Amino acid sequence: MTVSKLSDQEIAAMSDDERRALIRRLQPPPERVLPRPEVVRVHRRVRLTLMVAGCLGLIPWIVYLGFSLPAEYHARNWSLAWIGYDIMLVLLMASTAYLGWKRRVMVLLPAFATGILLLVDAWFDIVTADAGDVWVSVGTAVLAEIPLAGLQISGAIMLLRFLIMAHPLHDPAVSPFRTRLPF
Repeated sequence: MTVSKLSDQEIAAMSDDERRALIRRLQPPPERVLPRPEVVRVHRRVRLTLMVAGCLGLIPWIVYLGFSLPAEYHARNWSLAWIGYDIMLVLLMASTAYLGWKRRVMVLLPAFATGILLLVDAWFDIVTADAGDVWVSVGTAVLAEIPLAGLQISGAIMLLRFLIMAHPLHDPAVSPFRTRLPF
């Protein structure tokens, strides 16, 4: 078999569509890089079923809680709950810092999770605060937690968008947020 090599000039002269076609031909076959189709189907079906069932199940539960929960409640292990939550937040922040420092793509996962936990933290700080402490909680949320959460979430989304746009097979006519999974 004779293999001709493309020169840099020939590659530079290719259109975007020609480059994508060449990349598709050079990529390893899907069966080498993707999970088996039956595994993907089962995982997808289970995840989607659980998420839809969870949504449908939570709606009546939220209505029930709205009518049945007392306005005040003394919680057991209150300090353990908050300390555990803050430990998780510290671990996610440390993971984000470490992976960002190492310039690893995986940084987008703890960054997004950190942002979500910061928003949840702000919410619970405000709604559980005593009347005298509520403005401290609101101030902390507005000046620290919400802006940091926005920074973490938007950074993770920007990185994901970049990764999609930088992928050689990405079709520039398709929005990165409409890009379909490869399987």
